Amino acid sequence: MAWLIFAFSGPILWAASTHIDKYLLERYFKNESVAVLMVFTSIIGVVMLPFIWFYQPTVIALSLQSMIVIAVSGILYMGAMYFYLQALQSEEASTVAPFFHATGLFGIILGYLVLGEALSRGQITGGLFIIAGSIILSLYFGHRKRKIKTRLVLTMLGCALALALSSLIFKIFAVQDEFWPTTFWNFVGQAIFSIILMAVTANRKHFFNMLRKNTAAVLSVNGVNELINLGGGLGTRYALLLAPLGIVQAISSTTSFFVLLFGVLLTLFFPKLGREELSRTTLLQKSIAIIFIVVGVILINK
Repeated sequence: MAWLIFAFSGPILWAASTHIDKYLLERYFKNESVAVLMVFTSIIGVVMLPFIWFYQPTVIALSLQSMIVIAVSGILYMGAMYFYLQALQSEEASTVAPFFHATGLFGIILGYLVLGEALSRGQITGGLFIIAGSIILSLYFGHRKRKIKTRLVLTMLGCALALALSSLIFKIFAVQDEFWPTTFWNFVGQAIFSIILMAVTANRKHFFNMLRKNTAAVLSVNGVNELINLGGGLGTRYALLLAPLGIVQAISSTTSFFVLLFGVLLTLFFPKLGREELSRTTLLQKSIAIIFIVVGVILINK
């Protein structure tokens, strides 16, 4: 049961982070490159490096090959976040979040092909129930039909695949070389990705310009956001040590449920910060989705 708590910490904290990301993009980065926001993401990881090294001096005992491959996992994670922020810059949070469901599907496929993870029929069914419930939440039952946005679909599928690959690499090495050494080199990979971004002159100018204009606001809001995001990431990564990749990824797909839930709470109590439709049809849709998710959790926990 403990792994379930860690697994759900990811989607809950990521959902909160999604709304904060949208706020930051709308308020401070509407006309800026998302690469600037990603630099802040890596800073939190860099700050954590000396603490992890002090706690686990064995982080440098890994083979060079292991260090490189784990760092690639961090680079893949940052690549996924780059795709995600690009999509979020032009779309609403509730439109972008459902595409994370694909991460669970990619995770199940990779876990079976690479790790040989054998899942029971009940666990597979439970994972599918969770994904189905999350997908139901993403459906739109309005009067107007929505066109498929090819760029959005391709961007978020690329994000989902990169996340699944990153999780796969992390799980392989975390089981073999322990959690904290793997986390350390994962953060190193994230830092490398940001260094590459900062090597671009335009990104560097945007970064320092943003600091000059909104130093306190950007650092405080984004700092809290990155700590929330970090907590979700660490919780999910730890769950990977205790449960199959596909199941953890399936639970991660409930992020869109929590994105919508927080959106509803914002609508009721802080309407200036966010709005969600609360019609009878929408409430029925959400109720059915919640039942699917609860059934899925019961099945995978058995």
